[in-house]
Amino acid sequence: MSTRHPIISVTGSSGAGTTSVRNTFEQIFRREGITAAWIEGDAFHRYDRLDMRKQMAAAAAAGNPHFSHFGPEANLLAELETVFAEYGAHGTGRTRHYVHDTNEEAQYGAPPGTFTDWAPFPNDSDLLFYEGLHGVVVDDGIDLASHADLKIGVVPVINLEWIQKIHRDRAARGYSTEAVTDTILRRMPDYIRYICPQFTQTDINFQRVPTVDTSNPFVARWIPTPDESMVVIRFKSPRGIDFPYLLAMMNGSFMSRANSIVIPGNKLDLAMQLILTPVILQLMQRKQRAA
Repeated sequence: MSTRHPIISVTGSSGAGTTSVRNTFEQIFRREGITAAWIEGDAFHRYDRLDMRKQMAAAAAAGNPHFSHFGPEANLLAELETVFAEYGAHGTGRTRHYVHDTNEEAQYGAPPGTFTDWAPFPNDSDLLFYEGLHGVVVDDGIDLASHADLKIGVVPVINLEWIQKIHRDRAARGYSTEAVTDTILRRMPDYIRYICPQFTQTDINFQRVPTVDTSNPFVARWIPTPDESMVVIRFKSPRGIDFPYLLAMMNGSFMSRANSIVIPGNKLDLAMQLILTPVILQLMQRKQRAA
């Protein structure tokens, strides 16, 4: 953790909706005049798309059918921790971009499934923002959680997470439902071991819960809408959280536990603005006092 160079880490599984949370942070940063250095978790995958397929095939031939992007072997977690540590100490570091599709190919000038070159962060950033799979991992000598000043988990219930992933991968990446299902099954051991434990490390979790039937996510024709959902917001420490104010600001919300508030799904952006803006401003005030 760093007073002079704070780090915000948003973590969640593939299809969890972390990109939507990033969009909310972008709005807050723009409104408050905060300049962020950005890390996308995909940038720290170890292999590009072609090499990953080769590694998966080799692992399967060796008796491991579960080699996946969720596990440490397929990622540069030690290098990511080094970047977190460097940024916390000096406000410097580097990252790159993983090119997902042809739209990004036009933007970044690299073929889909490959990485751009490593590049340094801008010199004038106020904080570092990470969004991806492993921002709060603690495992086998790796402790990314210890470097982050604000840790956010995005955790829809599992069937909803799968529905979102299936629909995204079919629409944006052209995968079949069967191919996405195979990916979900292959990743499951790493999901249980490396993804789920992170959500006990996070300061705040946002968990969307549908209020419609999602019992078979593999045949769901639509993603449940925000109006068809509730969101459970869990605070690791409720100290200092003004729950009466939040309840008054969001009609239909209620407390489910001493550290949890439940809100209508269509008020998620409002809730994040109300909850996260003061926390971010506190980080900036600490930074200014330290300077």
